[in-house]
Amino acid sequence: MSDLKVVRDTKTLRELTLTKLRDAIVQGYFSPGARLVERTLCDELGVSRTIVREVLRHLETEGLVEVVARQGPVVAQLNPSQVSEIYELRGLLEANAARACAQQSTPEVVKQLREHRKKIEAAFVAKDLPAVLEYTGHFYETLFEGAQKTVSLAVVKTLNARINRLRALTIATPGRSGESNQEMNNLLDAIERRDGDAAFAASISHIQRTAELALTALAQRNEGVSKA
Repeated sequence: MSDLKVVRDTKTLRELTLTKLRDAIVQGYFSPGARLVERTLCDELGVSRTIVREVLRHLETEGLVEVVARQGPVVAQLNPSQVSEIYELRGLLEANAARACAQQSTPEVVKQLREHRKKIEAAFVAKDLPAVLEYTGHFYETLFEGAQKTVSLAVVKTLNARINRLRALTIATPGRSGESNQEMNNLLDAIERRDGDAAFAASISHIQRTAELALTALAQRNEGVSKA
């Protein structure tokens, strides 16, 4: 990201600013531990200090920002134990949803999932990280809705900001696009066959692999920081 300036449209200025700053953190524009100085953000984003303050408080509830004594708001550090817990929760919720979606699969749900997959794969080819994250979110929303797991979806959405931050790490892994596409297509094939057990297994396999990649990338990043 090279420009944080907010472009106004039908959304409120606060919503636009929240999206812009959230994306900046998720996509690595701001590094973990970086101070988020209100006055500087006001200048970069072109909005008032009141809006910046409200947005920072919201991002704190999403786990992307933390307040540190004598420093103020900073980009939250990625803690390995918390990362493992996030993937553990994903495994529990997504694999169960995958099984349920397969068991009550319909041609319409499969069609929607395949359309999302095509967009994700095209975004991978274009190296368009924001689009990969956006369409991946749509894929999982459709999966949970197809499974009729609305409460589970609501829980996952509370973790979405942190999940996307981790996705940004794993997507950057060399060769990950082809590997991820294969994993997700295995899941989708199982859903289309209405094979709940296979869908559950494919989902668990995918999440375990992404957890492994995320923890490896995090360890490498922390090692690089310590050597700097």
